[in-house]
Amino acid sequence: MKMLRAAAYAALFLFAGAFPVSAQDVTLTSRDGNVEITGNLLGFDGEFYRVDTVYGELTVDGSGVDCAGPGCPNLDTYVAQVVFSGAPTIGRLLMPALVEAFAIREGYEMSRETLEDGSLLLSIHDPAEARVVGEFQFRLTNSDEGFADLIADVADIAMSMREIRPREVRLGKDAALGDMSANGRGRVMALEALVPVVAPSNPVQQVTLTQLAEVLSGKIDNWNALGGPDAPIAVHLFDARSGLGQASEDLVVRPAGVSFAETVTRHADGVSLAEAVAEDPFAMGLMARAETGNTLTLALSGECGFALRATRRAVKTEDYPLTAPMFLYLPARRLPKLGREFLAYLKDPSAQLVIRRAGFVDQAPEEIGINEQGDRFANAIAQAGEELGLEELQRMVSALTSLKRLTTTFRFEAGSARLDAQSRSNVAQLARAMEVGKYDARRLVFVGFSDGAGPADNNRRIALRRAEAVRSAVVAAAETANMDRITTELEAFGEAMPMACDGTGWGRRINRRVEVWVR
Repeated sequence: MKMLRAAAYAALFLFAGAFPVSAQDVTLTSRDGNVEITGNLLGFDGEFYRVDTVYGELTVDGSGVDCAGPGCPNLDTYVAQVVFSGAPTIGRLLMPALVEAFAIREGYEMSRETLEDGSLLLSIHDPAEARVVGEFQFRLTNSDEGFADLIADVADIAMSMREIRPREVRLGKDAALGDMSANGRGRVMALEALVPVVAPSNPVQQVTLTQLAEVLSGKIDNWNALGGPDAPIAVHLFDARSGLGQASEDLVVRPAGVSFAETVTRHADGVSLAEAVAEDPFAMGLMARAETGNTLTLALSGECGFALRATRRAVKTEDYPLTAPMFLYLPARRLPKLGREFLAYLKDPSAQLVIRRAGFVDQAPEEIGINEQGDRFANAIAQAGEELGLEELQRMVSALTSLKRLTTTFRFEAGSARLDAQSRSNVAQLARAMEVGKYDARRLVFVGFSDGAGPADNNRRIALRRAEAVRSAVVAAAETANMDRITTELEAFGEAMPMACDGTGWGRRINRRVEVWVR
């Protein structure tokens, strides 16, 4: 008798609403007729039935049973359905490009339609069978609404420009979605950055992070304080409920101990924000790097002379301080096969290329030669102090000259030994590359750096411990890698190569990092 996989799966998977039906009576019968399950059909994902029975909720493999009753789906015309909800920056700009690339790779065709409620519907067609095999619906709301829809079971995946909040994690557990903060539940699929922007006619070219916070809070309200004309500053921001609006608070305002001014103008999307700033010579906005439109992007400068722009590499390495990862959050429930295949495709190197072409920052590791890092080494020389002499700088140059830096950088959450969200994703990316043999017969050096607070010798020891912790995390994640073919080493240079000024909290955080160098 063909075994029925039912009760074992019931505790493991809660289905997405891939087959939205009202509860209807069905009878599932094993092919030999010896086992019969009757109950209300709660869902079907193309492979498994989810049935509410007198024994509780059971999940049954459809390949081993015949279905009878008014609720039974038509297996020949089944359409996989996956509903995404959340950040429009992800749903409107990035996801359509990825879905289309996935469809082409699988030999399908894609069409798009805007529904009456403003949602975007992407239909996947199989030209060989002349039918729709899947539908990906994107509810373009905001990060808050994305999590709310997920918890309310009206969406299968949340799109967010911020990490999930503790309250949302608790609500998700109460809704039987599992621990949404656990590894694998939240995926960083691309990187974005917040950038200060002005009108093209504005003469100001850069702003410090402290000045930016004071502009957003209203403490600085005239351009002459920034070296511009004697005119009031009109501030434009994303809606407070959006992920980027909340990231603006988390990354800029809250660390400075201030709050947003009541006079700021809020926008529901990046298009309207960019247009408003571009048309007003006295406006400043904080917006997404990929949606700057006709505005002028300001560099972020530091009191000690550093200036950083949100270049692709600076965002990828998190050297740029206002980096905002783009998340997909998945509950502990089973998606239709087509949805699972799409999520698997997002890990493929070809998907990273699509992300880059769509204007966002991908996570594929790149190698940067030392000759392309002149500014970093010049900063190291310029910031050298009494404790950090020429001998240590020479040791660093000697150790790194024959290597190339990977764009994969690791940083830690503020006041914590836990890697931040982007770095946790970097662990998985680097481990995956090791598993497929990309670094076989090569040498990976995990190099620790620190801020300048405290004695140089102590900073070097702390940086070495961080490098060791990152190496251990990567090796542990690379379960199938042949570590006999990969040489991993540790090195630390403490405060020798600062990326930002140590005079601010964000500057010290940027300087505390672990880089990976390869030969």
